[in-house]
Amino acid sequence: MTDTPNTRKTELSPAAENGRRVLIKGQQTKAAIIDAALGLASQIGLEGLSIGAVAEVTGMSKSGVFAHFGSREELQISVIRQYHDRFESEVFYAAMQKPRGLPRLQSLFDNWMVQTSAEIDSGCIYISGAVEFDDRSGPVRDALASSVFTWQTALRRAVELAQDEGQLSRVSDAHQIAFEIHGLILALHYEARFLRNPSAADRARQGFQHILARYAGPGTLAATAPDDAPQPPKLVAVPKARRKPTHD
Repeated sequence: MTDTPNTRKTELSPAAENGRRVLIKGQQTKAAIIDAALGLASQIGLEGLSIGAVAEVTGMSKSGVFAHFGSREELQISVIRQYHDRFESEVFYAAMQKPRGLPRLQSLFDNWMVQTSAEIDSGCIYISGAVEFDDRSGPVRDALASSVFTWQTALRRAVELAQDEGQLSRVSDAHQIAFEIHGLILALHYEARFLRNPSAADRARQGFQHILARYAGPGTLAATAPDDAPQPPKLVAVPKARRKPTHD
């Protein structure tokens, strides 16, 4: 069979092929910069993040980092988006494999607990970022607030599905239930990170079961965490390095 214009494989010119390789390399470099910047922001906060600080961590020049982002603000927003993508993958999408209703809501909370507990010594971008940008306006705050709102909406939807299944009371306010669940995570982060309370994770799990019991649907017993639920790592008090904001 002979090739036709529709079946013949298109070959790139040397110049086009070289351009494609440069583009791919640029994307890989940018991804590596964002990954390094996320690790840095977890330690010193979004506000401490700067082109100069990231250049130092990655071993690149300031101009090299600047070429990929153009501004400190764009770098910060890229870090927020990267953090949100990872959070969705590890907390949200992992729970979507569970049946809708309490099993899925339980999985969301379990995954969230693991994520929060793993960040005790580094810091949660959602929580630390809210402290840094709660009284500010601008694109960075908007990107952070949008990510948090997206997650809160997903959590509330999981509560509503449990109500649709009759496992949680249909007359209860789904927003209130989600609000209380979110409050447990904030309390866990505060107690474990700031006060170094080793029982914080256990108290958060007990609090979640109390919420399920309080809002249980008629004739429905609140489910307890399954034996195979992911367990947060043990919280060990270790000294933290003081944040030293860096600037260009």
